[in-house]
Amino acid sequence: MTVTEEPAAETTAPEREVGRARRRKEDARLITGRTTWTDNMVLPGMLHLAVVRSPVAHGKITNVDVSAALEAPGVVAVLTGRDLAEEQGSIPCAWPVTADMVNPGHPSIAVEEVNHVGEAVAVIVARSKAAAADAIELVDVDYDLLPPVLDMEEAVKAGADLCHDHVESNTSYHFVFDAGEAGTGADTEQAFADADVVVSRRFVNQRLIPAFMEPRSVVVQPQGDNFTLWSATQIPHVLRVMLAMVTGVPEHKLRVVAPDVGGGFGGKLQVNPEEVIALLVARRLGKPVKWTETRSESLMAAHHGRDQIQYVDVAATREGDVKGLRVRILADMGAYLRLITPGVPALGAFMFPGIYKFPAYRFECDGVFTNKVPTDAYRGAGRPEATFAVERIMDELAVELGMDPLELRRKNWIQSQEFPFTTVAGLEYDSGDYDAATQQALELLGYPELRDEQRRRRESNDPVQLGIGFSTFTEMCGLAPSRVLGSLSYGAGGWESASIRMLPTGKVEVVTGSTPHGQGHETAWSQLVADQLGVPFEDVEVLHGDTAVSPRGMDTYGSRSLVVGGTAVVKAADKVIAKARKVAAHLLEANEDDLEFADGKFTVRGTPGTALSIQEIALAVFAAHDYPEDVEPSIDADATFDPVNFSFPHGTHVCAMEVDTETGFVKIRKYACVDDVGTIVNPLIVEGQVHGGLAQGIAQALYEEAVYDADGNLTTGTFVDYLVPSAADLPHFDTGNTVHAAPGNPIGAKGVGEAGCIASTPAVVNAALDAVRHLGVSDIRMPLTPERVWRALHQGGDGGDRATAGSNAYGGASTESTAGVSTPASSLGGDL
Repeated sequence: MTVTEEPAAETTAPEREVGRARRRKEDARLITGRTTWTDNMVLPGMLHLAVVRSPVAHGKITNVDVSAALEAPGVVAVLTGRDLAEEQGSIPCAWPVTADMVNPGHPSIAVEEVNHVGEAVAVIVARSKAAAADAIELVDVDYDLLPPVLDMEEAVKAGADLCHDHVESNTSYHFVFDAGEAGTGADTEQAFADADVVVSRRFVNQRLIPAFMEPRSVVVQPQGDNFTLWSATQIPHVLRVMLAMVTGVPEHKLRVVAPDVGGGFGGKLQVNPEEVIALLVARRLGKPVKWTETRSESLMAAHHGRDQIQYVDVAATREGDVKGLRVRILADMGAYLRLITPGVPALGAFMFPGIYKFPAYRFECDGVFTNKVPTDAYRGAGRPEATFAVERIMDELAVELGMDPLELRRKNWIQSQEFPFTTVAGLEYDSGDYDAATQQALELLGYPELRDEQRRRRESNDPVQLGIGFSTFTEMCGLAPSRVLGSLSYGAGGWESASIRMLPTGKVEVVTGSTPHGQGHETAWSQLVADQLGVPFEDVEVLHGDTAVSPRGMDTYGSRSLVVGGTAVVKAADKVIAKARKVAAHLLEANEDDLEFADGKFTVRGTPGTALSIQEIALAVFAAHDYPEDVEPSIDADATFDPVNFSFPHGTHVCAMEVDTETGFVKIRKYACVDDVGTIVNPLIVEGQVHGGLAQGIAQALYEEAVYDADGNLTTGTFVDYLVPSAADLPHFDTGNTVHAAPGNPIGAKGVGEAGCIASTPAVVNAALDAVRHLGVSDIRMPLTPERVWRALHQGGDGGDRATAGSNAYGGASTESTAGVSTPASSLGGDL
């Protein structure tokens, strides 16, 4: 008899998911709208809220007459600030950046005084949304007007009018970081005294509005003494804690749900007054309630971002070696401090040195109250402001020294062999190669050819000039580590939590505390888990955004999700494998040490043919007929990750810009960027994040600005007046990547959500200036509207002055159409 041995079937390891350009699994429902946004929710007996808002920027409330509104059809109740004064508390501020920081308090509904246009003064409760909205005009509020405080440089002068008359000045805090005093650098004043060259500039980082796609919305359902609150929020976990503290509703009686959320950009990283109001009204009436803002309400009353005046000094040798950096900024807090309002500029303090080896550095910031809507986080939160300042001043220094701006940067940036590198601000940059990213970006741009074209245009005195601008940047991401945040007086940690539940059929549920609002967590987390557990991508479901399902989390902001939240998922998967190993050893009658785990299966080393998949183990554990006596019948696992350091993405962005010197019209001719975001889990998601970030960063440079008139009315309160660019306004992007894995997490990821937004703004402005600097222009104030560019070219200065109020060139809506009401103090004015 001849015995033939069947050839062993070839087994092919499943394709690695990390690095695979998968389309996002959540997009089918998000793009088609086949999901439940907060405003879609309808509950039995639900009442609707509409907010009566102040039409004046600053005034004492002398009377609120709600009698007519109460008689309106469908109106159930009208509540004023006085009605809720004893229970509304104050909107929390979690970041007291200095021990003596002044926080004037922030009622959800104004009681005695209003401090910005759009502040809530009463809330209408009605049986329909239309009835609530119609009753707004029936509430009669009397104000004693006070002078509005709008200009930061005027507000910090002695004797200035006060935004809040119960505090001593308009300065909330004075924050200082001095590298010499901190022991991370040399004496800054001495560095400037010894320098060959000192260049000083004043930059304006204008006020912006997050302008997320889905308006803010909140629904509250009381059930006995329990409450469920649905909100279009980025931070359901933080919101639950804060609402419990503010309203006194016990935390364990409050469930917060963030269903699918249509964008945030930091604009939903808040405890909103309207969330507090909705919870208080539902508690008082015992009825479910809903509030959804209009777009104009969103632009007028949701928080804004940026709004800094930056005074930047750089010291250097004549050969171009930087010796010191000195930064003083005025940061507009708006009328009140919200969740992290004061922390935004303080966070940026550590990024002003950028990628350069400054030996000395001093940073000072005054947080200034004005009678405008409060500022808070906006995509990048502190880092775009810092990157703009340092990348602009490096160009100015290059001009002063007569050096090529790229050569100056090369001369001073951290070399690849110097990582990890501790900066003058005390941060330890993890990994990277700035030169490699720059070389690749130059190739993508076609740099030599464009420089040749620029020369030809200048020589021919072409009315359309060409400029090339650089931004070689880094940012601190993965916002964590809790110890560092604690040292900066932030009121919470930065850890993240995850759970993995192995279902009996082998399917996997991943519970993450990092709540997405459009980033693609469900796809990226599935890819991570598929690789870790060796299960099909399609077998993984990601759950998030509900404090009853995902009880622990720190949510999504600061490009932290993959770095911190993704790592928590990986660590939970590792624990699942460790628990499954014990069960596998028992079922395979082998020693744990003899088991190998690969491609989702346990095998016994040296014993071919023995294999047990982790999905089979999940079923065995569910049946629980045969498992080790000392092992609980579960392989589910939880993990919490708190990194020891930030991660530091970096990149080089290069913009080629055409400037029409006759009309002031600017056009991006070509844009190339190479970002190093560490290990790339999904190239499509990374590409999408870079594109989105570029759109917002370019929008700051060219299009967007929140403008107030002389009375404190927002004149850009519609999308007609606040210019958010469309795809037609943006150029093609040539993008690339270098990859230097972050050493601080097992994924190697650094974060990508804010990179494009942080890097692009100075590249665009530097490009425009490079085009016209030979014509005597040294600065153009953002956004670079044709009017400003033309003024800078033909009238000098930064072009910041505005056309005559009321003219077509002035732009912006009239005060009345923006606020929806007429005020005796309303008048149009120029730029403030």
